[in-house]
Amino acid sequence: MSAGEVSRIGDVANVSPRKGLRPSVWFHVCELTPKCARFAYRVVVQVEGKLRRIPLSRRSHVIGFQALATGVAEHESALERDFVTLTSWLDAGAAITSQPVTLRFEHAGERRRYTPDFHVRWSDGRAALVEVKYRADLREQWARLRPAFAVARDWASEHDASCRIATERAIRGPRLEVAKRLLPLRSAPVDAALADQAVEVAATRPTFRSLVDALPTTQEASLGIVWRLIARGRIGVDLAEPITPASIVWPS
Repeated sequence: MSAGEVSRIGDVANVSPRKGLRPSVWFHVCELTPKCARFAYRVVVQVEGKLRRIPLSRRSHVIGFQALATGVAEHESALERDFVTLTSWLDAGAAITSQPVTLRFEHAGERRRYTPDFHVRWSDGRAALVEVKYRADLREQWARLRPAFAVARDWASEHDASCRIATERAIRGPRLEVAKRLLPLRSAPVDAALADQAVEVAATRPTFRSLVDALPTTQEASLGIVWRLIARGRIGVDLAEPITPASIVWPS
């Protein structure tokens, strides 16, 4: 596979098939179609000086990273990407570390190793070791994954952390859609005077539409202010349901 072919899949720097397919940088997001899955298995990605092998999967790979307030979080699938997005939305101060530790153990006479997908340190001090898996893959691979998860639980317990599995059922839904829309707005500028007025009006628990209509500016500007305040956590809304004009809002 030539560097030209790779660039059509994603942005990869310093790719040379004659030198063992070892890119030194993998820029942002790279989507590998099923046609390219065998290539994904052989690629070694070097990020911040660490070499990582991208595993083979029947699902499409979405390989890249997200820049967070607490650092950079790498991901190797669409579901992992969505987990990082949702986690950073729920807690802007959460520190997310990808593939934090490799655990070596023996099971049924076989030497094995297991690397969890993420370690999350929440801003309140709680910590969690997280494996991200599609439900279908979890069912199919459960017999092999179960002893690895048991080792992970022991490690987590020794390090004052919880251990859990996150599937698409917990990750994908209205909250994720809100996160995708609003995360970019957290750092967007907002008029301070209008923001304070919006929070004051929100204290009456109006609908989203009523709050927008109450601000003394254009509807476009009002919408921008309300969305930014929700993104920053100054105005609350039920994120378990889609946000509509009839949604009730309140000051956070």
